[in-house]
Amino acid sequence: MSAHRPHSDKHEAHRQLVARLCQQAGDVARLTSGLDDLSLAKRAIPDKWSLHELVCHLHRVQQVFEGRLDLVLAQEGPPIASYMPDGDVEFEKMVARPAQASIAAFLEDRERLALRLEELSPAEWHRPGKHPDFPHYDVHFQIEYMVHHEAHHIYQMYQRRAPLGKMPH
Repeated sequence: MSAHRPHSDKHEAHRQLVARLCQQAGDVARLTSGLDDLSLAKRAIPDKWSLHELVCHLHRVQQVFEGRLDLVLAQEGPPIASYMPDGDVEFEKMVARPAQASIAAFLEDRERLALRLEELSPAEWHRPGKHPDFPHYDVHFQIEYMVHHEAHHIYQMYQRRAPLGKMPH
């Protein structure tokens, strides 16, 4: 992907978001590589999520957002419920799985989502939904939100990974 595409290509912003999602999945893979399940489950900072829990949170948010994508593409301006991670039973089920399995499932689902997003038309990227917190909510907004949300948690993963040994590159 060239960084020098014409500025008039409005769909370029969508391609860049998909590329960032793919790059961030690579960051997750790198930051969790070379560690066993015990290390991945270790809370390097007391009372803060482990690497495993962070991967499960990213995966769960991705699932929620993909469900929203299905809704927005199938209906005209559907209501979008806020996601409340506290008490999310599906998240708890994910954390109960072995860490390596959680990472593999996240990466597999990310690849599938990226391919799906690449197939969206510019019009589909701008299909709206009605979110209680965001007055201008559409697919583009949702995916950009996801990118920024993940970047925050990937920084946390970097912090959690540092005490566990040499950082992979």
